[in-house]
Amino acid sequence: MKTMRLLITTPAEVVIDQADVVSVKADDFSGSFGLQPGHCEFMTALTVSVLTFQTTQGLTRYVALRGGVLNMRAGTSCEIATREAVAGDDLVTLRTQVLRQMVEHADREAAARTETMKLQLSVMRQLNAYLRGERPGVLPFGQTGGGGRGH
Repeated sequence: MKTMRLLITTPAEVVIDQADVVSVKADDFSGSFGLQPGHCEFMTALTVSVLTFQTTQGLTRYVALRGGVLNMRAGTSCEIATREAVAGDDLVTLRTQVLRQMVEHADREAAARTETMKLQLSVMRQLNAYLRGERPGVLPFGQTGGGGRGH
C-alpha cells in the first residue's frame, strides 16, 4: 500500500508529522477535495475547516485548521502551513478543544486590549497635565527640563 507523509505546521509548532497516511480530505475555496499517494503536484489555499486523514492502520484523525496553504509534493508529501491547528482523534473531542482554545484566545485578546487602553489613557493624562502646567519642569515621557537631553 502506497503512503505519503502529512506535515502540518504552525508558526509555533509541528502539529502533525505522520509518514503512513493513505488519504487526506481538505477544503479550499472551491469546495472539498481528496488526495492520495501519487497525486500530482498541487497547491491551494485552505479555508477554515476540518481536515480528515487516514493512516495505513485504518485510523481516521481530524485537524481543525484556521486556513492555510496546502502543498502536495511529488505525490509523496502533503505539507500544510497554517496559523493555527488543533488535532484530535474524534470530532466531539476536537470540537471541545477548539472551543476551549477560542475562549482562551478571546480572553487574552480582551486582556491585551484593556492593557493597551490603560496605557493610552495614562499617556493622555500625563500629556494633559503637562500641557496645563500642573507639573512644571517635567516633560512628558520622563524627560526633565534641565537643558540636557533626557532619554
